[in-house]
Amino acid sequence: MASFAARGFLKVPAGIKLPLSNHGARCIATTAPQLAQTKKTVQDKTGKNVVLVDAVRTPFLLSGTSYSKLMPHDLARASLLGLLRKTGIPKEEIDYVIYGTVIQEVKTSNIAREACLSAGFSDKTPAHTVTMACISSNQAITTGIGMIAAGAYDVIVAGGVEFMSDVPIRHSRKMRSLLLRASKAKTMGQRLSLLSTIRPDFFAPELPAVAEFSTNETMGHSADRLAAAFKVSRQEQDDYAMRSHQLAHRAQENGHLTDIVPFQVPGVAETVTKDNGIRISTPQQMAKLKPAFVKPHGTITAANASFLTDGASACLLMTEAKAKALGLKPKAYLRDFVYVSQDPKDQLLLGPTYATPKVLEKAGLTVKDIDVWEVHEAFAGQICANLKAMDSDWFATTQMGRKEKVGLPDINKWNLWGGSLSIGHPFAATGVRLAIHTAHRLIKEDGQFGLVTACAAGGQGVGMIIERYPGATV
Repeated sequence: MASFAARGFLKVPAGIKLPLSNHGARCIATTAPQLAQTKKTVQDKTGKNVVLVDAVRTPFLLSGTSYSKLMPHDLARASLLGLLRKTGIPKEEIDYVIYGTVIQEVKTSNIAREACLSAGFSDKTPAHTVTMACISSNQAITTGIGMIAAGAYDVIVAGGVEFMSDVPIRHSRKMRSLLLRASKAKTMGQRLSLLSTIRPDFFAPELPAVAEFSTNETMGHSADRLAAAFKVSRQEQDDYAMRSHQLAHRAQENGHLTDIVPFQVPGVAETVTKDNGIRISTPQQMAKLKPAFVKPHGTITAANASFLTDGASACLLMTEAKAKALGLKPKAYLRDFVYVSQDPKDQLLLGPTYATPKVLEKAGLTVKDIDVWEVHEAFAGQICANLKAMDSDWFATTQMGRKEKVGLPDINKWNLWGGSLSIGHPFAATGVRLAIHTAHRLIKEDGQFGLVTACAAGGQGVGMIIERYPGATV
């Protein structure tokens, strides 16, 4: 049935296989990485040595749980205030604030500004909101880097927020048109005439969906086709998902997720202190689940896909000189980044495969120079497909126009604190989490360079190089 699911997709030779044994045993390896040795230096291209001072996030929660009665700016405000408390920086030192969001609350469309005002920032602090699907907070970070590099500002907060517990549900186009015309009607007779045109189909709501506007295909369906095209088995996907949850649980138990700031839900006695989507399941439990998108023969299920999540994140960026002047100790240098775009139909989720070699080449690094990999996990099948693509000479030459394959990252350096499959994925908040987990892991694992990469709707992707700051501590 793989051929059915992959119909119309790029044709991948049967010989491409993920280098796993025992149905993905390597994919679920959890051994600690070897301590890295300093290999190379990456030149600062901004002239400012932009640094990541620190970052925080609210606990990431399954939508419809403890945050369900809030509004998005409540979470964004909490991340802003949490960042101020953690770093000790006064509000007055913040020059500019940038937030990402994907599913916008219409009442707070510029959520960065609303979050700042509700957090008590001066009304003289400018703020704007960006959107780039699942890499929106990456875009917030790199927009901040650009502003600092241009000399416009010295200190910027970048973050992201997503709130899936209360998404906008619209009236049908017919009903919207009627209501707008009714609002302009001047007499009761005109209003009654319009109301008489209402038909039953006017009442059908338009529900939001994680789907491509250009192809009308849901991301889950595309992920299923991608997994089938690269011949990623259901077993491989379930094994990878179990790995993510196991590693996230271990990180949680060992106290590694120090980017979390507790959140007090108004009117609720218990404080939210940890992510609530981490689950330890058995292979037998996972195998019982039915396909979620391509039915009845698909391989993407609720257990090997990321779940709808509420959460917010924020990070503090500035020049190295400014950090020293303020007495702040950065976690990392933000060395380089690149954005990529592919065909949103057949290569929707292959952003990491395309972004990785480009950002490595820009920075003068290779796959072997990377000590920490933090990669967004939209679906286990998407991750395994990208790993196969990166390890394929055929894909490199025929699809990417490269002379040789990207190369397979060391799985023992890959998402060792779990990922979006387990920690959760508030669309616009994930990029900051990836960045701070990279910085913290570089410190704890004695590494020098980390690579952040993610896919996004629209067939886009990001790659970022982060370097450990000398003497940095968690």
